Amino acid sequence: MIRLAKFIAQAGVASRRGAEALIKGGEVRVNGKVVREPGTLVDPEEDRVQVENRELSRPFSPIYILMNKPRGVVTTLKDPQGRTTVRDLLKGIHRRVFPVGRLDYHTEGVLLLTNDGELAQRLLHPRYQVERTYQAKVKGVPSKVALERMREGIEVAPGVVFKARVRLHRVLKANSWLEFTLREGRYREVRRMCEAVGNPVLSLKRTRFGPLSIKGLPPGAYRQLTQAELEVLYRTVRRAGQQPGIDGREGSGDPHGPAKKRRARTSGRGQRAGRRAKPQRPS
Repeated sequence: MIRLAKFIAQAGVASRRGAEALIKGGEVRVNGKVVREPGTLVDPEEDRVQVENRELSRPFSPIYILMNKPRGVVTTLKDPQGRTTVRDLLKGIHRRVFPVGRLDYHTEGVLLLTNDGELAQRLLHPRYQVERTYQAKVKGVPSKVALERMREGIEVAPGVVFKARVRLHRVLKANSWLEFTLREGRYREVRRMCEAVGNPVLSLKRTRFGPLSIKGLPPGAYRQLTQAELEVLYRTVRRAGQQPGIDGREGSGDPHGPAKKRRARTSGRGQRAGRRAKPQRPS
């Protein structure tokens, strides 16, 4: 038996939170009856689950595909402009999968596709801080000051600050290669940082996503993850979720947990003293 929300997330329909919203909104039926409780237990092999009148396949069988996305391909399942999509490259895969995150049209490299919505959500959520490594060929050679600015943080737009671990990887005659390590995928982050320091990106490749790399995989090719790779991927997510986040809280727990405990203790002291405790400011 499995919780209904988890079953829907594993089927790749939505994230766990999205699945709970669908259930509460009356969009889910189990054996023909509307169910509004996300914690309802279902048997994937026996129960018939429908989401928005579409029956989910059972039993759920996850699939994990590693692709070396080439340049000139859109990271989506359909493109209204008729451009080649990553789905078009999956000639031998007939099951529904979706890309975990995005690489823009001109960026190549590591791309994971799956039908496992729960794992995808963890890999992308900032709480888990899964590392992404990029190699960028840039115009010119950035100065030490420029590299330090990118490490410390650059305001690329009002109120928008990007920063990353970055090192000079290789110097060419007129240009150079930089290596960036990020812990959150944000829109055109590497390109915007390089533009801000006066060294625009000429080409960009993602070489690693968590523990996954494209070593030995030519552009446009793909393969399924091995069991060993999948186990390492899950360990990475679990380990990252247990590390303190930017604000020092534990990533795997309730992000408001410590604050709640502090308020509870303060409230207890206030009651013992015969007065109401003052509310604490959020950390």
